[in-house]
Amino acid sequence: MAKAHWMVRLVQIASVLFVLFGCFMVLIYSPFYSQWVVKGLNHFVPVEVNQVAAKSQQMAALSEHENLEPGSKLWIARQAYLKLMEEAIQSHNSQDLTVIQARYKALQQMIEEAQQQEKDEQEKPRIPLLAKTVDEEVEQADPTQVVKDLLDLNSTENKALMEKYVEFLRMHKIAEQVVAQEPVDETIYQDIALIHEQNAQPQLQSSKPYAIVVLGGGLTLDKNGQDIVVNDYTRLRLEKTLAIEKQYQLPIVLSGVEAPYMQRWLKKYDVDAKLLEDRSMNTCENSRFSSLLLQKKGGAPRVILITDRYHMPRTRRLFALNGIETVPVEAPMPTQLTNWRPSQQNYDHSRRANYEMLATIRDVWFGSSDCREVP
Repeated sequence: MAKAHWMVRLVQIASVLFVLFGCFMVLIYSPFYSQWVVKGLNHFVPVEVNQVAAKSQQMAALSEHENLEPGSKLWIARQAYLKLMEEAIQSHNSQDLTVIQARYKALQQMIEEAQQQEKDEQEKPRIPLLAKTVDEEVEQADPTQVVKDLLDLNSTENKALMEKYVEFLRMHKIAEQVVAQEPVDETIYQDIALIHEQNAQPQLQSSKPYAIVVLGGGLTLDKNGQDIVVNDYTRLRLEKTLAIEKQYQLPIVLSGVEAPYMQRWLKKYDVDAKLLEDRSMNTCENSRFSSLLLQKKGGAPRVILITDRYHMPRTRRLFALNGIETVPVEAPMPTQLTNWRPSQQNYDHSRRANYEMLATIRDVWFGSSDCREVP
């Protein structure tokens, strides 16, 4: 049998490719494509928590009122204070609690005065053309390792400081009449409740969510063309947040540069989100900076995560890599899937699914190169 001319073979191949492309375009405008993609992502994208990173959340004492910088002297002093308070509670010695708190206040004042003195010295004008100080000559360390060292109470520097503060809280002389005359600080009851909560059913700690994390989906201009407001993606995530907050009543973490606008939107519905992570510019930074914020606030090994269904698999994986297990709660998309018409709505879903599929493949194979280490 005579061999087909190469031009005929080329036309045949082009025809097959054209038919396949046409079928693919029809599929993209169908209600099925995006559903198949998201099912595949949920099945294949790993969400196992990185156990090394999870250690940074193991305190599981999330408090939206905690404002101390992790690794600072005031932060370490508070860890020493909570440690001694726990020992006093376990020994049923209630009188020691007020004494420890009085010593803790004295320790705080001492640290703050030392920091103020150091700040004043740094603000003094320096003589130019002198050799660089030792601190200026030290090379900057890896920011990721710096954060880990700050949060590690067992590191050499932090451990020595912790022991020093514990000794101060045990031995510092406080006049008994001063303690007796001073009114009881109500924060002591909050601290006792915090310690009891940490010790109650520790085996169940990882099974409950500690916060609601809401990822921003973008901003837009208001109808007046001047004011910046949340777009439809973000608004629908916030509407889902209102329902979840009523059910669980957990602290809300708003993540992304949209966070201040998201906070303003929630306040209109009498919901006050106090934990704002407003520096992240992409999903990788959302997960990394939010995990650092949760570390600073005491730790949250498990959170409720709110974003759209296509964004969810990739986001869950990134949070898991940062040591946080997520409970997915899907927010609706601005448009709904239709049977076939209007097919433009189906295409919106397919385009979103394609973006997340390619972004997930990039993250898994190559990592996120545009992801900063620290905010």
